[in-house]
Amino acid sequence: MNVFDAGGEEAARLICLRLLATAPRTRAQLAKELRRRKVPQDVSESVLGRFAEVGLIDDAAFARAWVESRHHGRGLARRVLAAELRQRGVPAENVKDAVSALDPHDELATARGLVAKRLAASRGKPMPVRVRQLAGMLARKGYPPSVAFQVVREALEQEGGDGSDWRADLAGLEDAAADADSVVAVDADHTVAADADTGVTADIDSALP
Repeated sequence: MNVFDAGGEEAARLICLRLLATAPRTRAQLAKELRRRKVPQDVSESVLGRFAEVGLIDDAAFARAWVESRHHGRGLARRVLAAELRQRGVPAENVKDAVSALDPHDELATARGLVAKRLAASRGKPMPVRVRQLAGMLARKGYPPSVAFQVVREALEQEGGDGSDWRADLAGLEDAAADADSVVAVDADHTVAADADTGVTADIDSALP
């Protein structure tokens, strides 16, 4: 029996309330679930509109909380955060506002912290391998290639060199990364998941020997 044979809008409200009780949701996520449950569009729009009026749905607040949690919890950068929000149906304006609120200095500090945690585990490996692993890790989290190489270089310099010319090699890689930035750099209105993961990683890989 269709859920709406016995419930109408009340059934739709219950579906949304149950979903919201487990985790915050965007309007688009709730609408998708209502469609899956074969809720008529007019009923869905009425219920979702009422939820938005009373603050049970707030895509702007969802986006802000998502950025705060995912950046500080997993170290994700703006590119990946924007892609994740867009995948959840957050409107472009809300995405842009949320990721723009992330201070670039905080983002850089987070990238440095991520590399510092992984640096010791890479010791003993060839320098190109260390750079690839560390920069690739940052790329998968959404950091632009130039930022990734900058942070890796700083970490390796602080660690201390071994008398080799690795600094010159890394400088050359940073130049290549700057070129990669011009290819993958996109603003929050145009970011897609592929840019944040496979695409960016590929650009870093192409810059390494």
